Amino acid sequence: QVQLAESGGGLVQAGGSLRLSCATSGRTSSSYAMGWFRQAPGKEREFVAAISWSGGSTSIADSMKGRFTISRDNAKNTVYLQMSSLKPEDTAVYYCAARWKGVPGPGRTEDEYTYWGQGTQVTVSS
Repeated sequence: QVQLAESGGGLVQAGGSLRLSCATSGRTSSSYAMGWFRQAPGKEREFVAAISWSGGSTSIADSMKGRFTISRDNAKNTVYLQMSSLKPEDTAVYYCAARWKGVPGPGRTEDEYTYWGQGTQVTVSS
């Protein structure tokens, strides 16, 4: 089992920045590839970013490229989502997710992930 706990959400003005963290515990977290997803009110959960178990490969959703960056520090068992130039449409609950590193696929869909955090709210005011 892997437990995930997100933090770092909050209220920010448009154009501002936030860094979300996802702390992992349980089995060796470095054996897991990680992803971030978000869900806005009334919308389906969507892919934000993914990172391989080593951190050597990352993927960002097209609409967030250039604004969002995903990284990880395996020594700290933590994955980060750095968000900048935030827009009101980025308002959502952000979830981190984990999948065993041997699971095939790019990690851009929900069903590739086994473990999920509870989410952290990000609100961007205009």
